[in-house]
Amino acid sequence: MSYLISPASLLTALDDPHLVVIDCRFRLGDPTAGYKAYQESHLPGAFYLDLEKDLSSPVGKHGGRHPLPDLDRLVAKLGQIGVDSQARVVVYDDLFGMMASRLSWLLHYLGHTNVQLLDGGWQKWIKLGYPTTDEIPSLRPTTFRPNIQPHLLADRNEVKEKLKSEQTIVIDSREAIRYRGEKEPIDPIAGHIPGALNYFWQGVVKDSGEWKSPEELAEHFADLPKDKELIVYCGSGVSATPNYFALKEIGYPQVKLYVGSWSDWISYTDSPIAKKTER
Repeated sequence: MSYLISPASLLTALDDPHLVVIDCRFRLGDPTAGYKAYQESHLPGAFYLDLEKDLSSPVGKHGGRHPLPDLDRLVAKLGQIGVDSQARVVVYDDLFGMMASRLSWLLHYLGHTNVQLLDGGWQKWIKLGYPTTDEIPSLRPTTFRPNIQPHLLADRNEVKEKLKSEQTIVIDSREAIRYRGEKEPIDPIAGHIPGALNYFWQGVVKDSGEWKSPEELAEHFADLPKDKELIVYCGSGVSATPNYFALKEIGYPQVKLYVGSWSDWISYTDSPIAKKTER
């Protein structure tokens, strides 16, 4: 099954009783903007999950700007909106799939793989003139039983231990200017994890916001061998997730997310930092 679903395919599935649509629109500079947009208009039947309230834990000394959420709370929330073992989940946002990919990765981590990203997101849905509503759907309480997949998650210690491993490749998903340490508008320290290769996450989508074809993705990642373990990271474990799904979409079997990412890495004084381009 593809990790993507087209708007046309989703439109025909809206009456599926097992379908759960989730809106993940969010603005990092304006944390209330996503929910306000959802209240004004969203896909029929869509529920809303917030990046910082639902998909992350409060910020602490370590863990980065968007730490792994409290899993018990997230599991309960997913159950309230109808996610169980039978659920077919479709997730969307309006930022090229960045926020939607974060939730999709969390669902995979919790063992629920029947989840797809809406290709082209909110903008494509609107452009096609497909139906929207401001009606907030009623909760659909059920029981979601997680099956944690620890092999999908990397922490700082694992990344540090594997920096010199020939079997692991670390991928920095931030834009090149941040990767090279030339400009850091968000975090207090600039640079990247030594040895990390730079694949800016927006390289997996077209200017239209739709995802590139498998052939285009394969070309984009052509220098990455499929027999290596890949650890993707970004600033806070959000924008790395589109790279995660793009790699999985074209058959890379060993991909995991460093969920704390750069903002967690630099919270430890003994973390090495590089600024030169690694390739």
